[in-house]
Amino acid sequence: MSRIRIDAVLIQAVIAGALSFAHLHDLAAAAGQDGWKAWAYPVSVDLLLVAAWRRMRTTADNRAAWAWFVIALAASLGANVATAGLLDLNDVPAWLRILVAGWPALAFLGGTLLVHSPQAAPIENAPVPAAPLPAPSEPEPAPDVTVERAPEPAPELPPAPAPAEATASPPSAPAVAVPPALLDHARKLADSHQATTGSRIDSATLRARLGVPAPLADAIKAQLA
Repeated sequence: MSRIRIDAVLIQAVIAGALSFAHLHDLAAAAGQDGWKAWAYPVSVDLLLVAAWRRMRTTADNRAAWAWFVIALAASLGANVATAGLLDLNDVPAWLRILVAGWPALAFLGGTLLVHSPQAAPIENAPVPAAPLPAPSEPEPAPDVTVERAPEPAPELPPAPAPAEATASPPSAPAVAVPPALLDHARKLADSHQATTGSRIDSATLRARLGVPAPLADAIKAQLA
């Protein structure tokens, strides 16, 4: 068990606490809180100060803890200043009596909020990514080895066979008969096409203009040539 070391700071804290305790008691008694009630007010103020201070040490950026610490400090300093002769303790004003009477509820609210306020979740350290394994070195390719082989003698080719008799030419397609009226009409279309474009009409255009099959269009084109 650790020993309590008595130093100047501890002595100063005891003196300040005792004086503040006495001033708060005197102010509460002057405001109409007699008996044990006047002794409970200093304890309530000091407990709120301690609760706010501990919350401030846990989370330094807690605004609620700072706010309740300032409220409790103002109550303690106000009692010290009021009992220093600036206030007639025999004739306490009504607004001060209201503040003293409402302090227990205010202190209870502040203590409850400080004790039961959620704490910030601890920040987990991000996992350090593992160093990538070195890529396996590729084996050096083996040098190409060229194997020279002696040229083999070319095989003797067999004598070429005698050319066969020429095959008979396929029979020519039967000529397509072109009606004279159709031929005259085709000639007029060909003359008109040549006069318009400057070139002779082809079989595809002639077939499209006359609406006849390809063999008939070819026969007409042959007769127009």
